Amino acid sequence: MSALIIVLGVLGLVAIAFASSARVVQQFERGVVFRLGRVQEPARAPGLTMIVPIVDHLRKVSLQIVTMPVPAQEGITRDNVTVRVDAVVYFRVHDPVRATVEVQDYEFAVSQVAQTSLRSIIGKSELDDLLANREMLNQGLALMIDSPAVGWGVEIDRVEIKDVALPESMKRSMSRQAEAERERRSRIITADGEFQASQKLASAATVMADTPAALQLRLLQTIVEVAAEKNSTVVLPFPVELLRFLDQAAGGLAERSSASELRDVNPAGGSAPAAPAPTEAAITNGSQLLPEANAEPLQAEPTAPS
Repeated sequence: MSALIIVLGVLGLVAIAFASSARVVQQFERGVVFRLGRVQEPARAPGLTMIVPIVDHLRKVSLQIVTMPVPAQEGITRDNVTVRVDAVVYFRVHDPVRATVEVQDYEFAVSQVAQTSLRSIIGKSELDDLLANREMLNQGLALMIDSPAVGWGVEIDRVEIKDVALPESMKRSMSRQAEAERERRSRIITADGEFQASQKLASAATVMADTPAALQLRLLQTIVEVAAEKNSTVVLPFPVELLRFLDQAAGGLAERSSASELRDVNPAGGSAPAAPAPTEAAITNGSQLLPEANAEPLQAEPTAPS
């Protein structure tokens, strides 16, 4: 009976020792063992592992990718614009021993480095780069964070800038600039359309000038289009050539009427006789010209009958 009790006691001690020394490491973890304060390399692989009770201490380190948001940082860009930028960092531990020994809290350390690097990136960049060229800034930010993190056994997977908050005055200025740019483009497009239309109209006018009947067909087509609107008003264009013809005809009638009036005044068709020059004695008395006292009166010569 006493032997059975001794066997049971030994089995109990063995069970207690096994329970205190057995550890299970998950697939996404690695076990770092400290034996009397000294780290044991390499790290324990996933599965069941045994440690010496009281002598060994096992610390598990996760190898999963950690998603850590970076608090929004306010800074002034290189072109003197105040912005507020936040980001997110993706990192993982690639060396469990160094992540445990070299740094006290690697997650907190990566967070602080990310904040300082983000402020540095804001000061070195312009506003246009923060808004439109984020890929290059993300790469630069990841390189700045990864430089000290390599010594901690941490690998930076990627860094992305999430949002860029601008002041309200800057937003209004940018909206006005964008509106002006759209207005400029619309005017250029309208002018280009008018230029192309003028070229087509010039080509059509050349064709119509070679074929006068085309202008009449176009006139009839315009009348049909106007009549399709079901209105009582019909607009008929008046040809400019007809106006020119009427103007030329009116000018010809005026010339013929003036010529007939001249024939009525001088039926013989000759020119009107010129009055003979008067005979005067140029006697200068001050500023007046006095006629000669003995000058004979002027008489008009009779004209020959026609």
